[in-house]
This record gives sequence, C-alpha cells and structure tokens, in this order.
Amino acid sequence: MNKAFAGYHPIINFLYFTLVLFCSMFFMHPVCLAISLSCAFTYSVMLKGKKALVFNLKYMLPMIIVAALINPAFNHEGVTIITYLKSGNPLTLESIVYGIAASTMIFTVLCWFSCYNEIMTSDKFIYLFGRLIPALSLILSMTLRLVPRFKAQLKVISNAQKCIGRDVSNGGVLARARHGIKILSIMVTWALENAIETADSMKSRGYGLTGRTAFSIFRFDQRDKRTLCVIGGTGLYVLIGFFIGSLKWRYFPSMKGTRLTNYSLSVLVAYFLLGIWPIAIELWEERKWKLLKSST
Repeated sequence: MNKAFAGYHPIINFLYFTLVLFCSMFFMHPVCLAISLSCAFTYSVMLKGKKALVFNLKYMLPMIIVAALINPAFNHEGVTIITYLKSGNPLTLESIVYGIAASTMIFTVLCWFSCYNEIMTSDKFIYLFGRLIPALSLILSMTLRLVPRFKAQLKVISNAQKCIGRDVSNGGVLARARHGIKILSIMVTWALENAIETADSMKSRGYGLTGRTAFSIFRFDQRDKRTLCVIGGTGLYVLIGFFIGSLKWRYFPSMKGTRLTNYSLSVLVAYFLLGIWPIAIELWEERKWKLLKSST
C-alpha cells in the first residue's frame, strides 16, 4: 500500500505523531487505551503489512500477557482480593488490570513508533529542526534510523558470512560464538564508519553554518491546511479534556473514573477521530486510486 500520509508536509506528520504518542503515554483511561491500541495496531499493519501483523502477534501479545502475570507478583495494592499467594501477599484484581493496562500502553507506544519510522524520514526531521538545532537534529535523525538500518545491514552481513560457512548456525558452540563475535565486530565497525562518513558529508556541505540555504521539496498546500485544522482541532480538544479531568481514571486502591458525561463522551470521540485520521487518509487515497484505474 502507498503511504499517503507520508506525502503530507513534515509539520503535519510530526504534529500528529507528537500528539498520539503523548496521549498514548499519559492516557490510562481504559477506553483511551482501547482506542489508541486499535488505531496504532491497524495503522502499523496497513503500513508494514503481514510483517507487522506477525511481529505484533508473535512478540507483542506475549509481552502483554507476561506483564499482566508479573505485575501482580510485585504489586499487591488494590481492595479486590482474589486470593493469597504462597508468600502471604494478596493477589488483587486491580494489580492484574493495571498490569494489562501498562503493557497495553507500552505496546501501543511501540506500534506508534514503528509507524513514525515509516512516515517521518530523516529528511523530514532535518527539514524541521536542521536550522533550529542542527547538531542535535542530525544526532537524533541518525539515532532514530539506527535500529532499522542496523537490522537491515545485519541481515546482509549474516548472509555473506553464511555463504562462507561463518555464521552463527555453523560449527560447534565455540565456533558459533566466534562467528557471532565476528559479525558483531563487523557491525560495530560499520556503524562507526557510517556515522563518521555522515558527519563528514554534512560538514563538507556546510550543514549548520549561518546563512546556509537548503533545497526542499516540501510545500504546505491546501490539503495540509485542512489536515492541520482536523489534527490540531481534535488534538487541542482532547488535551483540554484531559487536563480538566474528563479522562481521569485510577486503578488503586479501587478502579474508578470520572462519570461519563456528554462532554467526556465528545472528548473520546475526538480522540478516536485523531487516532483514525491517517487510516482514513490511506483508505480514501486507495479508493481514489482504484476509481482512477477503473476509469482508464
């Protein structure tokens, strides 16, 4: 699938992910967690396809289950006692639910960050912050793309070593360890050399110098203005609702939240619109593309 949302102005992309990541990290209301999780999961699968689906189900789902099981072993707060552990400490319903909520929050944030890496390229990040904080923006850009690039290069090096019988699947235990250390050494050398080459390249181009101009392909058009109104409006509405306590929820000593009113319901609807907006853009652009193809 084409990444239609990636074609928007970098300010729109950055503003959107800043809002959803902030909300995902601080909103612990169960409905907000459900909204954020469903939107983040759906969008990551739309962007990365089957690969994201398999990764989420294979690694993230077990993480939620493990966190939900481990939390009650160390957290004994809560008034709803289910039973007593062998240590004599109570097993409470609140600690179990809080473990599920906390792990769901972590899972959601990771999903949003995977979407962020697909949409916000290093060019966009440098475009936004290159003039304000040139050195820091370059470091952040290199850091954010280090993991995906490291994974891709690791696959290349591992395959090359495998061709000559020196990967971690060949030989005995000691031989495998030596091969693994060799691959790690190659990767560290590659990462350091790549960082030095990038720094030298940017320096030779006058990056960060006063008065330096830069070419940019990004233009803030009418489509970006409309999207900014939607994202900015819904985001501001949700944040106001959060700070005045409409989305307040506590897990200890008992689970309790603010009473559901028309205003708090409208805040939840706005939060859902904010989360689902890039998904709607992707579906809308795909529909337009199919209509164009069918008309030709």
